Amino acid sequence: MKWLGGGAAMLLLKGKAILSLLKIGKIAGPLISMMISIWAYALIYPWGFAVGIVLLLLVHELGHVIAAKQKGLPVSAPLFIPFVGALIAMKRQPLDAESEAYIAFGGPILGSIGAVAVFAAAYYTNSPLLYSLAYIGLLLNLLNLLPIHPLDGGRIAVAVTRWLWLVGLVGGLAVILYLRSILFFIIWALFAYDLYKKYIMQRKKGQGNTLSSVSKGFLIPVEHLKDVGYMIPGPEHRRDLPFTTYSDLHRQQYVKVNWDTLDYNGTAVLTQQAIISKVRITRLEQVTLENGLHLRMHLEILYTPFDNDKYYDVPASIRWKYGAAYFLLAGFLAGMMYLVHLVGNVNL
Repeated sequence: MKWLGGGAAMLLLKGKAILSLLKIGKIAGPLISMMISIWAYALIYPWGFAVGIVLLLLVHELGHVIAAKQKGLPVSAPLFIPFVGALIAMKRQPLDAESEAYIAFGGPILGSIGAVAVFAAAYYTNSPLLYSLAYIGLLLNLLNLLPIHPLDGGRIAVAVTRWLWLVGLVGGLAVILYLRSILFFIIWALFAYDLYKKYIMQRKKGQGNTLSSVSKGFLIPVEHLKDVGYMIPGPEHRRDLPFTTYSDLHRQQYVKVNWDTLDYNGTAVLTQQAIISKVRITRLEQVTLENGLHLRMHLEILYTPFDNDKYYDVPASIRWKYGAAYFLLAGFLAGMMYLVHLVGNVNL
């Protein structure tokens, strides 16, 4: 046990350096969220199961990451949420329904491969723990194929047929009530409300009335203005700012704001295509840094989301291919669950 004590002492002495390296390497957030999830699951389940389920979730999310990279779309590292699962954030939205479905397929495909690998290890070692993990891994990937947005099945449906959303609305609720899962019921309820807003509320009000907003922050150096006697705006200052907006070849939209009196230009990045209505200052804070006085400017960008009518235009051959892959994958997962249950009961 001496090496264990020495290792613990080393971690204590070098803890700050290790944390710094984690932050620099952009791995701190995902790693910490993994550790928290393992700890949370271990409060209910054995440690081995807790570690295994988080690793299976990691494999699933890596499938999305790989698929997004293949489509040239940047994504965040996986973030784990105890008893919810894991997720990645899209830094730029797909340009069409086919790309969205392709990225959605990545998770359950790689996740299924991971679960089957665990099943093979369980059969080889005759391990009850691994049989349980294999079954749960297959179940989670199958549930993710429910045609309910934002589950993977709901995103795949956009490239097959959006009528699958209706199947998810009715059949998904039956599955969720059978499972008695509060989490999946909340996801279903949000999905149902989103469909109501998109296909009923917007048609009643008209699409042009759906105004949204996003907040952005900028740091403006003003020390040179103070030196020449310019009156620096206070925290109660409010005004609309002139702006220009443009998109690059990848349809990434930018909003360039201008404050003439402060001789400042800043650029904000939008996560979706939008029609900008107004850019206004909501709050100002004066902060003093090493290089002098700065204004921290908080902006609100008011916009109307731009719905690309051609987003859902998917060739019939792709619809058939993705539809066949969707149902084959769902059938494969259901069959594997039965096999794991059968073999596990025989061998244990």
